[in-house]
Amino acid sequence: MRKLIVFDLDGTLAPSKSPIDAEMATLLAALLSVVKVAIISGGGFPQFQTQVVANLPQDDRLNNLSLLPTCGTRFYQYKAGWQLLYAEDFTDAEKATIISALQKAVAASGFAAQQVWGETIEDRGSQITYSALGQQAPLDAKEKWDPDFAKRKAIVALLDPMLPNFSVHMGGTTSIDVTKPGIDKAYGIRKLRDILGIAIAEMVYVGDALFPGGNDYPARETGAVCIQVRDPDETKRVIETVIACLTE
Repeated sequence: MRKLIVFDLDGTLAPSKSPIDAEMATLLAALLSVVKVAIISGGGFPQFQTQVVANLPQDDRLNNLSLLPTCGTRFYQYKAGWQLLYAEDFTDAEKATIISALQKAVAASGFAAQQVWGETIEDRGSQITYSALGQQAPLDAKEKWDPDFAKRKAIVALLDPMLPNFSVHMGGTTSIDVTKPGIDKAYGIRKLRDILGIAIAEMVYVGDALFPGGNDYPARETGAVCIQVRDPDETKRVIETVIACLTE
């Protein structure tokens, strides 16, 4: 019996930086009625609130939901309100080092976008995120910019030697996330194990980038059962199947 279903957010529960739709909200609410659920993503906590939490019923089912924003560098549980259990925050000096390296790597790669929508580098406290087209870029532009990951792979290849004391990994559609060393979605899954007391063998991870090099791939390396999905519509069918299995 699986005791915890873990989801990626962008591309899995909703399009990049978009709210979950009504059908997904209904399915997640039903899932929370029968099993614990966690969401791990590179987005910040406000993004989780806008995309997911605000669209769910505000009732006791939230007690079954764990949120791990910024790739698991923060962990929130609901106990009469959202409580922060830990945060792996950067120092000011670490932030300055990372931001400088990002600026240099993007310039050296030749892939700096000609048009951007908002800031391209965001300080999320425990994660610095580079969004190639800016934080408010429209989804259609984001989907066209780096569909094969080639641009971001080139930038990451430049960043890695500049930031040997940090973890650098590709995030959503156009992003690159920098965290403290050893922090990725595998780190988040192990934190879920430790805090919730649920063995990894009793978890299922659902994501759209479980292939080698994808930002969900570290979850596969933990030994958790993993389900690759193409998009939120396929995730909905997975949730329906899980609910059916758990309520037989």
